[in-house]
Amino acid sequence: MTLATPTPSRWFVYLVRTGTGALYAGISTDPERRLRQHQSGKGARALRGKGPLSLVWQQEVPGKREALRLEYRLKQQSKAFKERLVHEPALWHGWSLSWLATPHTDTVSPP
Repeated sequence: MTLATPTPSRWFVYLVRTGTGALYAGISTDPERRLRQHQSGKGARALRGKGPLSLVWQQEVPGKREALRLEYRLKQQSKAFKERLVHEPALWHGWSLSWLATPHTDTVSPP
């Protein structure tokens, strides 16, 4: 009998735009499924009643630990920073590496 090797989960950091234009950062193994949960009122309380909601940005990350750290850092950023990320997704690579390289307790501003 051969045992299947478990495959590691794919994790994503994502941004959802609310009906008022606000940007909400979250993590999930399936951002599209998570958006449907948010839209049905079964997601984060911060998004309840804030529709319509749209998934405007997502980025795969190495694992859950990294996803949590990057979500925390992203939530600390200004709306202007998040808007820039939505419009220039290639900028994520440098910022995410910088954020992961610094201790969790430090605040790091994007370059």
